Amino acid sequence: MKKVLFVCTGNTCRSSMAEGLFNYAVENDKDGLKDFKAFSAGLSAFEDDCANPKAVKVLKEHYNVDISSHKARRITKSDVESAYIILTMTKNHKNAILAMYPGAADKTYTVKEYAYGDDVSSDSMNQGHHRNHNMDISDPYGLPEEVYKICAGEIKDALDRIIIKLKE
Repeated sequence: MKKVLFVCTGNTCRSSMAEGLFNYAVENDKDGLKDFKAFSAGLSAFEDDCANPKAVKVLKEHYNVDISSHKARRITKSDVESAYIILTMTKNHKNAILAMYPGAADKTYTVKEYAYGDDVSSDSMNQGHHRNHNMDISDPYGLPEEVYKICAGEIKDALDRIIIKLKE
């Protein structure tokens, strides 16, 4: 089993959405992804917090993905060591992981860095899904549901590219 670890701050919005979307893709893929499973954690998570209700609603309504049973957890050394790849929501998350676990440098990327490489001006980045022309996925916490919808779309677009890479 190859573990894909998604990391954000509180593990209630972005990384939990990424975990849900990735595992849904794996469960519905006929070939190529069966060896992969996503997990998520936060750098400053409050253990056992539920996924944000707006994140739960957006994934259910727009992607048919249910993350209502998600419980937040803080990243551990074991998570880092057992991960096949670590995908963070921002450059700051990546830098924090590398400061704590320098040995993980060869398998730690931001989601967009891994999905798009250095090509931040690619066509997919300019179709309105990516308002920020950088490698971060902005935190929707505390913002309107529409922002969660945009965030989930950014994550889904990047995951579509990541899944193609992982199949290769």
